[in-house]
Amino acid sequence: MSTVILLRHGKSTANGSGILAGRSTKVNLDDTGRAQAEKLVERLEGVPLAELVVSPMLRCKQTLGPLAAARGLGKVVEPGLSEVDYGDWTGKELKHLAKEPLWRVVQAHASAAVFPGGEGLAAMQARSVAAVRAHDRRIAAEHGDHAVWLLCSHGDVIKSILADALGQHLDAFQRIVVDPASISVVRYTETRPFVMRVNDHGSDLRGIVPPAPKPKRGKKATGSSDAVVGGTTGP
Repeated sequence: MSTVILLRHGKSTANGSGILAGRSTKVNLDDTGRAQAEKLVERLEGVPLAELVVSPMLRCKQTLGPLAAARGLGKVVEPGLSEVDYGDWTGKELKHLAKEPLWRVVQAHASAAVFPGGEGLAAMQARSVAAVRAHDRRIAAEHGDHAVWLLCSHGDVIKSILADALGQHLDAFQRIVVDPASISVVRYTETRPFVMRVNDHGSDLRGIVPPAPKPKRGKKATGSSDAVVGGTTGP
């Protein structure tokens, strides 16, 4: 399997406004978000990218705009990576939503949380994990197990994908922090995922690129799913 960079969209006009944007269609990147999108080109310099996969939401497409142009890559739109459908909560002020009984469920028992008129967080995790794993299998088949690809999605979606990769129950996914424009990295293998970065804001990412496989003549390379006993020695 291959390596996926999980990018949260840049800062939007809704971030910091105290409003739960959800799937509102008119949410754009703000000035900070546009600068973050431009900076992404430099941050990923030296990291070969097989494909770009993106949530249908405008703020995600805008975040990948400069990178797609710089690399000459198209954007594969994936509905399974869309923002949570918050239903009746969409567009409401967070300070008011925090008084709702469901708020505590979202915080402490996320797997039971279903938004009125929308979807449940467990359903969101199921469709997002299914989407990322399906694309990873496809990209590995087309580009090889050493391929690196990038998806751009949303905070709760990425947190749920990371929770799955960590073998962590969804009820604990609120312990994971995923800021706007942050990068997390998961390498999928035959038997388990390896989480290589979480909420990264600026480190050299060339170390996430796996070397091209060098199988022995007549034999298939093995061991890619094994953890290094005692810890890795670094790139």
